[in-house]
Amino acid sequence: MTAPAMTALADFALPDALSAHEPPEARGLRRDGVRLLVSRGTSVAHHRFSDLPRLLEPGDLLVVNNSATLPAAIRLDRMAVHFSTAQDDGSWLVELRRRTPRGSEPYGGAAPGEWLPLPGRATLRLVERVTPRLWRAVLDREVEPYLRRYGVPIRYSYVERDWPLEAYQTVFATVPGSAEMPSAGRPFTPELVAALVSAGVAIAPITLHTGVASPEKDEPPYAERFSVPETTARLVRLTREAGGRVVAVGTTVVRALETGKPSGWTTHVVTPETGVRFVDGLITGLHEPRSSHLQMLAAIAGEEALVRAYGEALREGYLWHEFGDSHLILRK
Repeated sequence: MTAPAMTALADFALPDALSAHEPPEARGLRRDGVRLLVSRGTSVAHHRFSDLPRLLEPGDLLVVNNSATLPAAIRLDRMAVHFSTAQDDGSWLVELRRRTPRGSEPYGGAAPGEWLPLPGRATLRLVERVTPRLWRAVLDREVEPYLRRYGVPIRYSYVERDWPLEAYQTVFATVPGSAEMPSAGRPFTPELVAALVSAGVAIAPITLHTGVASPEKDEPPYAERFSVPETTARLVRLTREAGGRVVAVGTTVVRALETGKPSGWTTHVVTPETGVRFVDGLITGLHEPRSSHLQMLAAIAGEEALVRAYGEALREGYLWHEFGDSHLILRK
């Protein structure tokens, strides 16, 4: 297909045809059957995700996010509430959205102090607006048990119908807390993990609970809760000392590692100016135009290499979003 014009890294046209409208399993593929674009400098190659064990080397380390996805959307007749991020005081950041025939869109008509009746006779009180689209709010009961009973996975309009929560979990998911799936880990299967370990590739976890990441807004990341176990930090250090590569599975992992502390809240934004200190590569999806994630990718790959890779992905019809194809970036 003819690639849309890509005048700059942050400004390219993404045709609707390149949005993954359903999980790969619904397209007759295994999870690890999605396409994998591989960037080494300005060199670009095309693979399947199942090729990963032969693309990495013995002594490399994959760092994965073990956060599990919550059914974080509560639907009303005309509205939806997306529960994003638990706060230390028990309140939550939430996004209010107007329901549409294909999904939902941002809703800006609320006010501080407003009460919203939710299913199960629950009540949500809006406390204050924190960002242009996120509110700090208080539910009159424990949120996670409530979501497990009444919630559904967050779905945007490019996904054409609902899918069960299992479609939004990765093989690494053990710690509930993410509003949206840490989707870079979705293509991994138990069989692929076993093949990687057999090939001498180590795997270690971090936890970072992702908030809502609606593609309608070009916003920088906000504070998210994370934890880097001491065993993982030690493996990162030992891998680099031994000459192996630390490959992050997802931008959430880069953010957690590059924050440089073991746990808490991170507001760290990785850019070409800040650079990276702890990662030598990244497995990620393909990111929307003007996404702040593209700055992180440019910090790892270099802007020239990233422009070339995205141009190739557009020309070759790679699929975007959480059910789409993957991109492996290696610095060496």
